[in-house]
Amino acid sequence: MPHPRYIGRFAPSPSGPLHFGSLVAALGSFLDARARNGEWLVRMEDLDPPREMPGAADDILRTLERFGLHHDREVIYQSRRHEAYQAVLERLLDAGLAYPCACTRREIRAAGLPGGIYPGTCRNGLPTGREGRSIRLRVENSRIGFRDRLQGPVEENLAQQCGDFILRRADGLYAYQLAVVVDDAAQGITDIVRGADLLDSTARQIWLQRQLDLPMPGYLHLPVAVKPDGAKLSKQTFAPPVDPKQPTPQLARALRFLGHAVPEELEQSPPIEFLDWARKAWNPARLPAVAAIEAR
Repeated sequence: MPHPRYIGRFAPSPSGPLHFGSLVAALGSFLDARARNGEWLVRMEDLDPPREMPGAADDILRTLERFGLHHDREVIYQSRRHEAYQAVLERLLDAGLAYPCACTRREIRAAGLPGGIYPGTCRNGLPTGREGRSIRLRVENSRIGFRDRLQGPVEENLAQQCGDFILRRADGLYAYQLAVVVDDAAQGITDIVRGADLLDSTARQIWLQRQLDLPMPGYLHLPVAVKPDGAKLSKQTFAPPVDPKQPTPQLARALRFLGHAVPEELEQSPPIEFLDWARKAWNPARLPAVAAIEAR
């Protein structure tokens, strides 16, 4: 049986402009798709309006274009996909796989389980006099394992790590775990290349895929760029935006961060020429498997 065509994606959150850490993730996912003659899609994960910066989505898309990272299909915005998420949520509720939860964060902390694991208070029905605030997905006390193409074998017991997890938040917003699984399936994503900061989410996403009878993509979790103090580069840690006027030197820096030697003279070439060279040079065996590396 022939393997399906490779379809990868880059899914930024528009909480600020593209910075070096997000450029690393974009470049890694782009090159992995192009090296395997696949498609590369862009999806805007704009599910959380309070965290979003006005104009950031358009700015990210313009920056990707200036860096030669051209996507192959129309950009999907999660903020326009609420009906799809609600339909899946209702399906899970009707099947008894998900349930309403009345618990507040304070009540969960007060239960005293390590790591804030949800204690299952509402699993068998809402307490008398309480109304549901969020929707949670039931998990089982069993191990979920997968092989990451870079990080190797990964296993997690969701019941012991997080408990039944949220699919729709108390403020009515859909949770990342629900949206990403629904959208990856809708777009036919076969391979997910993203930062290792999302490695802990993968078992939850695989569990949800199983409940919905969806195929499991392949996974490759890249090292995350961090500051000297170990904090991940992000808007919250004041990571500076990439300079759209100097695309190729920054692409070269990102590819070196990903373990690939880049001739200095290539930094003077246009982004398209650099990326054509990088596509041929791309080798996941050269990627550093450590979860975080200081961005220099």
